[in-house]
Amino acid sequence: MGKLVLTTFLTLDGVYQAPGGPREDTRDGFAQGGWSVPYGDEDFGRFVDEVFGRVGAFLLGRRTYDIFAAYWPKITDPADPVASKLNALPKYVASATLTDPDWAGTTVLGGDLAKEVTALKERTDGELQVHGSGALAGSLLALDLVDTVHLLTFPVVLGAGRRLFAQGALPTAFRHTGGRVTGAGVSIQSYDLAGRPEYGSYEL
Repeated sequence: MGKLVLTTFLTLDGVYQAPGGPREDTRDGFAQGGWSVPYGDEDFGRFVDEVFGRVGAFLLGRRTYDIFAAYWPKITDPADPVASKLNALPKYVASATLTDPDWAGTTVLGGDLAKEVTALKERTDGELQVHGSGALAGSLLALDLVDTVHLLTFPVVLGAGRRLFAQGALPTAFRHTGGRVTGAGVSIQSYDLAGRPEYGSYEL
């Protein structure tokens, strides 16, 4: 059974919205898109290449899928470690409105998310990877379907934007499995989900 692995970019105040460009996601009047771009150094690229080296299939939310589909099919270099995987491997997109995707290898998931993703994990050889896809990621975390999270925290505070761990998120404990800091100051931390939190008290 494959693992479902979420890789997400966050600001110090937990915002995931529009890391890659100003027009990526302007919902709620968000005008600070592209905040991750100044930090994309060699250390960052090396980690991304490592992640894509373990992928067996991709699971994406509709917005992230549309962004990827508009860009990556144009990158045809077989030596590109990201494009080669995105273009060749199966892609699953959770959407109630997408009916006829143009990107080869795409399957639309429009039914029961828990059942469909559980079945995908069972038949995927390698990691079933979610990149970005903040709304989908929140749903998968709430359903306890995520096995591993790579949180890339960028040294910037925006004060506005959609947050991955928003009010009402499922209480969840994590086990730290590794980490590094890039030369540009991005903290890359990996966690496996470890069930519900435990609680105690420092009172005597």
